Amino acid sequence: MTELTVESVRGGIPESRHRVSVAVTEAGGRLVARAGDPEYRTFMRSAAKPFQALPVIEDGAAEGFGFSEAEIALACASHSSEPRQVEAVRALLQRIGCTEDDLACGGHRPLSLDLALVTELPARAAGAGEGEQMARTPLASNCSGKHTAMLALARHHGWPTAGYERPDHPVQGRCRESVARWTGLPPGDLGEGVDGCGVVSFAVPLRAMATAYARLGGSTEPAPQRVVAAMTAHPDLVAGTGRPCTALMRAYPGKLLAKVGAEGVYGAALLDRGIGVAVKVEDGHTWAAVVALIAVLDALELEPAPSRALAAFAGPPILNTRGVKVGHLRSCGGVTFTDHPVPAG
Repeated sequence: MTELTVESVRGGIPESRHRVSVAVTEAGGRLVARAGDPEYRTFMRSAAKPFQALPVIEDGAAEGFGFSEAEIALACASHSSEPRQVEAVRALLQRIGCTEDDLACGGHRPLSLDLALVTELPARAAGAGEGEQMARTPLASNCSGKHTAMLALARHHGWPTAGYERPDHPVQGRCRESVARWTGLPPGDLGEGVDGCGVVSFAVPLRAMATAYARLGGSTEPAPQRVVAAMTAHPDLVAGTGRPCTALMRAYPGKLLAKVGAEGVYGAALLDRGIGVAVKVEDGHTWAAVVALIAVLDALELEPAPSRALAAFAGPPILNTRGVKVGHLRSCGGVTFTDHPVPAG
């Protein structure tokens, strides 16, 4: 079994190791490369958002409510609660005839304060900035775009908006059908739990998640094409300032789609090669998942090499309470391709 780990290094000494499982597949499900256990079953968390957004387009809700490309990107987003992101969701929520009270998601600390690099967002180190002052309301939740899109789907069909987040609501049924279709799993084979924002979260093997991303990236159907076009055209809305998803899609415009999930999950599609990637850091370390994804994209020979083009994400800093760099993360090992092994290192 090929091993890929991410080490936390302090004072030149490895302090902890985060074990990673990876699946890289083609759209037909063939495993292209692997590390750890490619059948590792995990919740997709926010990496499921592009697939949860598809019914909104397929069923006509996006057309009926005049969703723009930017609003479709927000439906797929784990945004940073930046003012322009929140205001765009607010406008969409009003247009579908709902209010913030209809949102089932809760508020939280803006993701930009925890998931953006200090080199790109200096205010993070001081714990200040306009994001810190943002009210922690449902509208400012990183999932508010997804929830607003789900409300639009309910209103389009004439379904009750109350309880749209519950497993037995038709909105969640459509999301279940979508995830099952794109992963290639029967709906009954999807593991289910409650996501951090209150809606249903789906658990699938990494190989199935990678297959879903490969299919999404290479589909000729209108709905997935709109999702891919929206996310790659508006990477600043999918995440935000200093965030890895945004930086990756900016660095490889039209070639790469990337979407983070909580607890060390990442999904990606190499759009010009028909390949999907699923990454899971088994202890849930968020930044280790970024480092691991960069290592996998390096192994897939994405050019220019992500470890050079996005060096700060390949070895993000460990900061002390004063914002001073005292260590870093680094990847160790690698993936094995199904046709031939790739040396670790």
